[in-house]
Amino acid sequence: MATPAQARVDLAAIRHNVALLKERAGGAELMGAVKADAYGHGLVPASEAVLEGGASRLGTAFVREALALREAGVTAPILSWLVTSGEPLDEALRADVELSASDEGMLGEIAAAARRTGRTAKLHLEADTGMSRGGCPAAAWPALLAGALRLQAEGVIEIAGLWSHFACADIPGHPSIARQLEAFEAALKLAEQAGAAGSHVIRHIANSAATVTLPEARYDLVRPGIALYGLSPVPELGDFGLRQAMTLVAQAGLVKRVPEGSGVSYAHLYVTERETTLALVPLGYADGVLRHATGEAEVLAGGRRRTIAGRVCMDQFMIDMGDDPLSAGDEIVLFGPGDRGEPTAQEWADTLGTITHEIVTRIGSRVPRVYQHRARGTSRRA
Repeated sequence: MATPAQARVDLAAIRHNVALLKERAGGAELMGAVKADAYGHGLVPASEAVLEGGASRLGTAFVREALALREAGVTAPILSWLVTSGEPLDEALRADVELSASDEGMLGEIAAAARRTGRTAKLHLEADTGMSRGGCPAAAWPALLAGALRLQAEGVIEIAGLWSHFACADIPGHPSIARQLEAFEAALKLAEQAGAAGSHVIRHIANSAATVTLPEARYDLVRPGIALYGLSPVPELGDFGLRQAMTLVAQAGLVKRVPEGSGVSYAHLYVTERETTLALVPLGYADGVLRHATGEAEVLAGGRRRTIAGRVCMDQFMIDMGDDPLSAGDEIVLFGPGDRGEPTAQEWADTLGTITHEIVTRIGSRVPRVYQHRARGTSRRA
């Protein structure tokens, strides 16, 4: 290992997960959500694996993410759904990136870009069905539909999709799920009555959790995100056969014996109870190891799990090996699929009171991603 740490990404696991989710989708098209650098796994290699696994489309939050995929040669349909004022809309349309609009103001900006470029904008209209985040409120939905239809009649835009997003699909039985589905049906009915829901218009609301637990939410397309990377969207229901794609490892740095009563790291939150061996792990909160993992999260070192000893620092943390042997350069696993007894990303999330999304997306750019099981049978670092 040429660097002190690596995030190893198993592309075969991603392909496996996509195929499994596609089967779960019951015939619905699958759009792989690859926003946020593919949830920390690396935008281009992960996206390629998602498409190889059977996805027909990709979804990004921001236009610049979609443009990066186009620059890398990805030709599959891409939807960018978090479109804000000032985005490079002209570039997006020239690159055949589909866009989303939730209000008439953004609809107007996209239409202006379409006129400037001479490119018809493929547009997905987002309805707010109860998330109260993005999306058009029910009261304004008819006006948004009417504005979009006028522009479509002019040839400026094409209504390509109608969509929404769940707030609580990862909480089985939550009453908001049924309410949101009812609201989405109402939005779709209005769109149909207005003439904005033709057979070519894709209806979609299902995220990872809905894909695996709510058959009634699949409609024409599902948009799994976290599940693509092998992390369960509903942990209390199990892993659904998904395989975790990322393994975070580091080489032990300095390994040394210290006497009883030695304070370890900032604030001496950990003090050795006897003479012991300490090992330095060259990863810290600048790399995505949350500071409140101090004294809580476990790693696999020397064949056993060890709890982080003392304060997590910006670039490093310590573990107490006791009298067990460990040498500088030996591999330490922070989390992985659990095959060797190492903690999983889900265990880290549970220990730290967060979700797996945060665990993997926080891994910083100093940690190189190393790709395993490429479709061509090669491995390389990106």
